[in-house]
Order: sequence, then structure tokens, then C-alpha cells
Amino acid sequence: MSGGDPLNVTNRRLFAWLDTLESLPQLTTIRLHTRLPLVIPARLDDALLTRLSQSRCHIVMVIHCNHANEIDALTAEHLQRARAAGITLLNQAVLLKGINDSVAVQTQLSQRLFSCGVLPYYLHVLDKVAGAAHFDNDERFAIELYWSLLAALPGYLVPKLVRELPNKPFKVPIDIYNDR
Repeated sequence: MSGGDPLNVTNRRLFAWLDTLESLPQLTTIRLHTRLPLVIPARLDDALLTRLSQSRCHIVMVIHCNHANEIDALTAEHLQRARAAGITLLNQAVLLKGINDSVAVQTQLSQRLFSCGVLPYYLHVLDKVAGAAHFDNDERFAIELYWSLLAALPGYLVPKLVRELPNKPFKVPIDIYNDR
């Protein structure tokens, strides 16, 4: 569930959606993309975590955290509770010029996520959208940053470098071997 934030709805509505999805025998995994655990950590309440832990499907929650400063003690506690409930936690971050485009900041983010039970999953090169050009790093810069992250972190803490392309139903890996 993505395209909006599925945790924006009430537990009652979310649970009804989960019931419907779980009734489809061909589904074995349900993935929830959400930013709410960062902005409203209490959204990962007891009722939600209990319901997700009881799903017949494997639950994967992809949070959208761009900087380690977004994870305070309360957020960390709620993420750890979700992990303890058996939910697989992944992160996707967007590479933002002047915000998180350094090895130090990305390393800190990956380590902070891991301490909360979240694995870094994707590092997105920014989509070319109106009003966001000031956050854009060119692809060459992103690739050099990625190589530096590979040297600075263990492999399981290095997210995949990706971008979204029109008419592709998936994230497209960026060729890190370009010009190497």
C-alpha cells in the first residue's frame, strides 16, 4: 500500500483493507509505505501493532526517513516495538542537496535506522519535479557518494541507489559502474 499514506486512515478502515488483502490466497506479503511513524510515532499504537503481528501475511513497513535527526527517542521506541512485533522495517530516503548529501549524514542515518531495527533499503535520486530543483544532486554526484558509502558502511547498511522513471512500475537501480 503506497501512493498516499495508508496509516493516515483509521485502524478500522486499515484493518478492513488488511482483511480484504489477506483473503486473497495468492498474497503472502503486504507492504505498507508510510511516513507517519516519523511525524506521529504514536500511530504505531498497540492495536495496530497487534493486528499487524497477527496477519497471515508477512508485513513489511517501509518508512520514509531522510535524516537521522528525524528519529528522536520516542520514534525509536515505537519503531523498535514494531520490529519486536515481527514487522520487517525498511527505509527509503530521498537524496536532498544540502540536507543529507554527505557521507557523514548518510552514515549517521543508516546507523540510527539500524539501531531502531530498520534496514536502509532505497536511496532515491530526486525526481525532477517542479519546485524541488534546489534539492537536486546530479547523478554523477550521487554515484560518487554511493561509492563512499560502500567504503564507510557494512553492505547491509548501504541502501540501493535508485530513481523512478516514467512508465516503469518499479524503482530503477542507478548504474554505479558508470565511468568506472
